[in-house]
Amino acid sequence: MRRLCGPARGALLALGFVCTAVGIAGVILPGLPGTVFLLIAAWAFSRSSERFHLWLYEHPRFGRTIRDWHAHRVIPVRAKVAALSMMAATAVGLVLMSQGDWRLPAISGGVMALVALWIVTRPSRVADVA
Repeated sequence: MRRLCGPARGALLALGFVCTAVGIAGVILPGLPGTVFLLIAAWAFSRSSERFHLWLYEHPRFGRTIRDWHAHRVIPVRAKVAALSMMAATAVGLVLMSQGDWRLPAISGGVMALVALWIVTRPSRVADVA
């Protein structure tokens, strides 16, 4: 993959570090999906720093999830549950805060339902991939 130079490289490095920090926090904190942020970090590092990309890709705790997604598009069950739970909590929060206006909860709920459907249809283990 082509590496970027200059300000774009710096921006992607910063994005990678921020997403790595949020991803690590997501592993520790319940309700915060860490996998998504670690995947974004891996992408950002792949375009900006081979050193940090390899560090994350080969990390003993996070590397397997990133490698499984990269090679097989696998989303672990735990990540699926976290993502779906957060979407459901967000939908409920929107309904409660909408003060009778149904448009924002309906549009957001529709988008989240499509994303949830996509997440659920991804394999959960490498063994599930043919």
